[in-house]
Amino acid sequence: MVLLAAAVCNRTGKALISRQFVEMTRSRIEGLLAAFPKLMSTGKQHTFVETESVRYVYQPLEKLYVLLITTKASNILEDLETLRLFAKVIPEYCRNMEETEISEQAFSLIFAFDEIVALGYRENVNLAQIRTFTEMDSHEEKVFQAVRQTQEKEALENMRRKAKEIQQRNREMNKGGRNTGIGSGGSFGPTSFRTDVPVIESSGEPPKSSYAKSSIKSTGPSKALKLGSKKKDVDSFAAQIQLEGEKVADSSKTSSSAISKSSVPAANQENVHVTVEEKLVLTAGRDGGLQNMEVHGIMKLRLADDRVGRVKLCTICNDTKGIQIQTHPNVDKKLFVASSQVALKNPEKPFPMNQDVGVLKWRLQTQDEALIPLSINCWPSESTSGCEVNIEYELEQADMQLEDVCISIPCPSGVGSPIVGDCDGDSHYDTHKRLLQWRLPFIDGSNKSGSLEFTVNGGHPDDFFPLSVTFISKKPYCDIQVTEVQQLDDGHPEKFSSDVLFFVEKYEIV
Repeated sequence: MVLLAAAVCNRTGKALISRQFVEMTRSRIEGLLAAFPKLMSTGKQHTFVETESVRYVYQPLEKLYVLLITTKASNILEDLETLRLFAKVIPEYCRNMEETEISEQAFSLIFAFDEIVALGYRENVNLAQIRTFTEMDSHEEKVFQAVRQTQEKEALENMRRKAKEIQQRNREMNKGGRNTGIGSGGSFGPTSFRTDVPVIESSGEPPKSSYAKSSIKSTGPSKALKLGSKKKDVDSFAAQIQLEGEKVADSSKTSSSAISKSSVPAANQENVHVTVEEKLVLTAGRDGGLQNMEVHGIMKLRLADDRVGRVKLCTICNDTKGIQIQTHPNVDKKLFVASSQVALKNPEKPFPMNQDVGVLKWRLQTQDEALIPLSINCWPSESTSGCEVNIEYELEQADMQLEDVCISIPCPSGVGSPIVGDCDGDSHYDTHKRLLQWRLPFIDGSNKSGSLEFTVNGGHPDDFFPLSVTFISKKPYCDIQVTEVQQLDDGHPEKFSSDVLFFVEKYEIV
């Protein structure tokens, strides 16, 4: 077939958007579109009209028409199949099928049209592939945004902590009858321990000093932030930073990102607190088979008292998966290899206080299907009334305990809500995103497998991919843990607390 142009027009024949796939003059395409409403005849069931040179193939879409202009030599069956695909694409961007919405989404529709037809010939694509090609989703951008959000929250926490320190110092100096001032602070010098969890400011410019402004006494009225005032709290400090042009995130709002969860300290932390974080990136095929799986882990140490600054961590690693472990450059690597103990190279130097210090990192990359924590099988099949979909999950690692499991299945547009049959757990259909979300609060050895069945009134099996999976776990995937914390000098054991978070960064069935 040779497709000359595709257009969306109203009942009177006014073209809202038009895309030409072969070289045509503007006057010719305008003449062809203007002639279309005059050629339509009422009372007939067919949806095509032929002239001496071209064929019009059209389909009503509420108050609009989807119109294809082809040559008379093209295959009418292929024309109709292409027309149906165009009619499915338009509701992806325009929900109300109004002229104003078509005009607003004109560029998005034209880009989608170009994915269907190239140089006048139909491309072998389906609706799911068109959606993927036009979205151009960037995994690197998501990771950057998540890291940026974490850094902003850590910067805000540092500012609030510094404000509390200055308030406390000012109170003590006022009690002693001395003038308030700003000392050199408790920052670490350039020789301090560098961590893998950097803290940067939320903008590209160096931060403006609010501390110096607050410490200078003024004879006239001033609206500057007064850290020594009893009426000002810590939140006013963040507000002052925002007034000076710094963008800071509100840490009182809970983020859905598992990365952000790690930046909020637990209420029952000891003076020595160990955090183990692991993130999973996995891509599997819809027909089975693991394409790639990566697990990235980090162990972070946080100390809250100078008395425990010089400690060592006794760790244990029951590795059967072949992970690669790296120590921080300031950590004694030979000691870790010999006895699995984490301590600084310089025994006279303490760990930094009140900040997360990355001491160990590990990585696992594999294509071994036996190492998948949770496998998903999706079986969509076409029927006379639409599509029937069966989805099963299987916990492959019997010792794992997964929480807040959510399996998101995309659904085709224009077919209504899916009808859910048998379902282990709960299901919810997001009409805005057209996602059927299958939620299971907990998966372990007691419910290591389950299934979901649903039907939709239309669609194609490709419309239900890619599936995405999210979950968290309080047990590490790579069995690395701290068994004891000891004083470096005398080996005296210290109390410590620990947190473990294993979460999904990306898990897709494509």
